[in-house]
Amino acid sequence: MKILAVQSRMGIGDTVIFLPFIKALSKKFNSPINILVKENSKANQYLHQTKYIDKILILERDNKTNNRHGGFFGIFKLAKDLKKYKFDKIFIFNSSLRFNLVAKISGIPQIYQYPLFAKNKQHIIEAPKKFLKKNLDLDINEDPEVQIDSDLISKAAQKFQIDKNTTNILLGIGGSGPTKRIPAKTFLSVIDKISNMKNCRFFLATGKANEEQEVLNEILQSKFKNFCTRLDDLAIKEILPLIKNCNVSICNDSSFSHLSSALGLSLIHISEPTRLLSISYGVLFLKKKRGGGGGGGGGG
Repeated sequence: MKILAVQSRMGIGDTVIFLPFIKALSKKFNSPINILVKENSKANQYLHQTKYIDKILILERDNKTNNRHGGFFGIFKLAKDLKKYKFDKIFIFNSSLRFNLVAKISGIPQIYQYPLFAKNKQHIIEAPKKFLKKNLDLDINEDPEVQIDSDLISKAAQKFQIDKNTTNILLGIGGSGPTKRIPAKTFLSVIDKISNMKNCRFFLATGKANEEQEVLNEILQSKFKNFCTRLDDLAIKEILPLIKNCNVSICNDSSFSHLSSALGLSLIHISEPTRLLSISYGVLFLKKKRGGGGGGGGGG
């Protein structure tokens, strides 16, 4: 059976949030699910080894440089692209008439979709829960899961010289916008507090935006620079096996917080304006997790 799920929200975080619903469809129909997502979801970077995902199709509609599926004629172009796969079912996780028309034109026999024209007040998690409960009688309470080949995890441990006697921490210091970014001094405070308690190594995950690089450089120019490894020159698919080797992830509201959680790591989330409270909780959390951890590394 060939099944397509449409998730047209932007970004990595929203795509990861929808994974439990995609996985539930795979279990229900005993078949991996094809997904239609936007290019900026970067799904090819982190879902290429997830077994409940089949093909990752890109919705070419970003209203900027790639808008092949946009506009009136884009409806027919997308329908033509989908028709060749001969899907049996489609699950559309939005209320757009556009995707309903695409599904019908492409000849997909069974169409399941959010109520049309009901976009307002749709909760990102509750809406798909209600949708699959109503249509398939599925109760979904699982966390997102991203799967990585164990050989890649072992190779990453060797490449980055992971010491199991050290607490290896992913520090997500980036952010897609100014409201999500945390100043470097906050992360430095986190590093300082934790380093006084445990022997740690910090892997700094961020993007290439100027503001993100400023945070990264401030940390790398601090007294903690020898305990930090930068990851900004690596692709996401190269970073994922490393994340699996970490014990814990400390992130602001960024893609790495979602990816860390989906990879099974214990996650500490730092956010404004309560960052000081979050730091205190983070230190307490590490104390409680002593001797454990979500990744392949050790840490005591």
